[in-house]
Amino acid sequence: MPTNQVIIIGAGAAGLMCAISAAENGKTVLVLDHANKAGKKILISGGGRCNFTNMYTEPSNYLSANPHFCKSALKRYTQWDFIAEVDKAGLPWHEKKLGQLFSDNKSEAILNMLLDRCQQLGVSIELDTSIQTIEKQDDECFVLTSSAKHYQCRSLVIATGAMSFPTMGATDFGHRIARQFGLKVTNTTPGLVPFTFDAKEKARFDGLSGVSIDTEITCGKQSFRENILFTHKGLSGPAVLQISSYWQPGNNVTVRCLPDLDLYSDLKQQQSSSPNKHLINILKLHFPERVIEKFCAEHDLNKPLQQYKHNELELIADLFQKWTFIPSGTEGYKKAEVTLGGVDTDEISSKTFEAKKVKGLFFIGEVLDVTGHLGGFNFQWAWASGYCCGQAVI
Repeated sequence: MPTNQVIIIGAGAAGLMCAISAAENGKTVLVLDHANKAGKKILISGGGRCNFTNMYTEPSNYLSANPHFCKSALKRYTQWDFIAEVDKAGLPWHEKKLGQLFSDNKSEAILNMLLDRCQQLGVSIELDTSIQTIEKQDDECFVLTSSAKHYQCRSLVIATGAMSFPTMGATDFGHRIARQFGLKVTNTTPGLVPFTFDAKEKARFDGLSGVSIDTEITCGKQSFRENILFTHKGLSGPAVLQISSYWQPGNNVTVRCLPDLDLYSDLKQQQSSSPNKHLINILKLHFPERVIEKFCAEHDLNKPLQQYKHNELELIADLFQKWTFIPSGTEGYKKAEVTLGGVDTDEISSKTFEAKKVKGLFFIGEVLDVTGHLGGFNFQWAWASGYCCGQAVI
């Protein structure tokens, strides 16, 4: 039976970072993954450019039943630490917006940086390896069984991610392992995911697929300022993905187009200064014509401004700036960038990522109940949790 001091299941961002950290700390490390290629999710991230961290990473950028859990790791391994590794590897990068850092080269450059470091440190990586059973023996070692062989280790790290992107092989494997060893798993739902419209909204906005608008979007007490994108099924875009992590079925979502402008006040001012201008021409200064047609299908916009009462102008302005709807749902895990919920953080040490009830069993990355906002925050959680766990494994 091959023996390894540390076995990590999952060759994604968290798993590879953990492997590097543990190997730098003198440990013998084996990484196992059921996929035929390491880091598949890294490769598709950021449209193939890899939004590898965010300059403004803070604990407030994360959702968890315990909002304090992420603080220790994020403090011990910061965005600046990972940026330093990227710089050390000589990889060029740039800030796109809102602190989002992207590789100038393809995502493969970030993945190769991690794999090259693993190779330098003697980390073994076995792909196309599905673990069928995990057992703990004598309170000292874990025995893992695949279809081909058995493995043994003192420290076992679960870095398998969760259910987002099932087409890339994502499963609830990590959650099942947690339950097997008596650990609680919180309710899981798709996060950072597009909304779907009901039949009425879908018919109303038919033809707008591909149109993007700058907005402020609100659900409950949470708001985000970014673009929305109309799709064939509903709404996507950065603002929608962000707010989806805070949405519950039945909740209202309010969209304010042109968030920097009070459209009603602007229309009244235009009415006073240019009463003969037609309303449609004023709106065309702000929106594509087909957007205006869809939002204002029941209103006559082809009259001079002076012919509109103030309450009519307010009603039309509100169509764009107080648009409230109830999503019929989301596009689910197949389009979700992350999974909300996961292994209950009350079961895990925030310093070592070891399960409090099971010596030698560790959980890192997305498998845990820690989910970041869009914009590089989930990668930073993978780097931070992986690094800190790698320092702790025995």
